[in-house]
Amino acid sequence: MSTLSLPARAYLLACDTGRDRLPDRERVALLVRAAGLTDLVLRGLVADDDGRPVITGPGGTGHLVLDDLLGELSADPHRKWRARVRRGARGTLQSLEAQLDAAGVITLETSRLLGLFPRRRPVVRDRTAAAELHDQVASALRSDAEVAPDIAALTSLAAAVELRSVLPRRDRRQYKARIAQLEEQAGAAVPALRKVIRELNAARSASIAANSGGGGG
Repeated sequence: MSTLSLPARAYLLACDTGRDRLPDRERVALLVRAAGLTDLVLRGLVADDDGRPVITGPGGTGHLVLDDLLGELSADPHRKWRARVRRGARGTLQSLEAQLDAAGVITLETSRLLGLFPRRRPVVRDRTAAAELHDQVASALRSDAEVAPDIAALTSLAAAVELRSVLPRRDRRQYKARIAQLEEQAGAAVPALRKVIRELNAARSASIAANSGGGGG
């Protein structure tokens, strides 16, 4: 499991292995995208330059999702972190799923919702290893000891994306100071992800209010 990239581990962390599904594809896509940028930061290949992710190291990583991100940054270096997290997130998720499926980490089962809409269900092959990721995040959260930078990043990313199946709200509140401490090791993609998730939450709340006639008279 440790040989997997950070976006791959973030994806497995988000999978509901009990029901073989992703709880929220849009949210997980943003998580994977931010995890990819964070991975590049931890590898010393990307750094912050006045609010923008810029390439600082030569060469590739051997991970297709990460190398695709490097290609994007090279071709278009002017976007801010938040825009970079949002842009192309769905495509990055689909690419990662295809690669994990090809590598035998997951099996993608495709069905049709109501017989019409295609739906992908990831079956994680090694559920014990996936459970260990949850244990690592829980341990990092509840301990004051130093943790490896990738685990600190994974934990702070999990908190930022606000997936209840990964980190319930009560844990995010209780360990707020610890999460902030871990985030310092992760880089600028984590606060960018948090801002994007807040925008997503606000947009969904507004849509629900509009559909329920709660917008006032």
